[in-house]
Amino acid sequence: MSSFKENCEKYFGTTNFYEILEVPKDASQKDIKKAYHKLSLVVHPDRVDSPQKLVATEKFKVLGKIHSILQDESKRKIYDDCGEFDDEGDTDFNWMEYWRSLFKKISLKDIQNFENEYKGSETEVRDIKKAYESCKGNMTKMMEYIPFSNPESEPRIIEVVRGLVDKGEVEEYDVFFNEPAKKRRLRHKKYQKEKEEVEKESMEDLETVANEIQQRASSSFMNMITSLESKYGNNKRKSITTGKNASKKRKISKK
Repeated sequence: MSSFKENCEKYFGTTNFYEILEVPKDASQKDIKKAYHKLSLVVHPDRVDSPQKLVATEKFKVLGKIHSILQDESKRKIYDDCGEFDDEGDTDFNWMEYWRSLFKKISLKDIQNFENEYKGSETEVRDIKKAYESCKGNMTKMMEYIPFSNPESEPRIIEVVRGLVDKGEVEEYDVFFNEPAKKRRLRHKKYQKEKEEVEKESMEDLETVANEIQQRASSSFMNMITSLESKYGNNKRKSITTGKNASKKRKISKK
């Protein structure tokens, strides 16, 4: 298992907390929280497609731990003085609950709004650039690091990278601009398979819930019938019996 420090380097290209949050070293607690919120929204596991959830979750954990350290004055001082912080002792910590304790609950509308803001933004361009450089133009690997990316967004990613190459900001990788069609098909096929598996699991969950509701409803209905029989069954039999006796009496009187 990778250490916290290794994950900082792996997912953000640096172990410097302030560089990761993109704030100065003397940033206020308010600015640190704001930066943490902004970046955590980009990598929030609930905001990415299923193929990216594993990487997003690890990034989310890193950001959560960085914020927990910098928002504590004593821990922040140790980090500022030493340049690093002990990463042991919180492997089971629930960073999602930590996030929810600081920020409001995410809604589907929030996700859609944030995705619209992210696409085409400077943040997305920066993420694409970082993914392109670290993955050496391997589009399959890049897709794991670019939030909200999917096969439909590939043309936009290629356009962004082309612009960066033309500006001389990044090296031109032939494997990126002349990717073999077979490799692209395999990536799309894998993405579609994972998407279908997630949708299938969701449908199975819905069916399970529906069956449980149906069973509870059926059980409630049978309980109601039993209750009614118990309450009115004897009276019903009594009335039937009374009716037969009355009929007999009428026959006798006629004779």
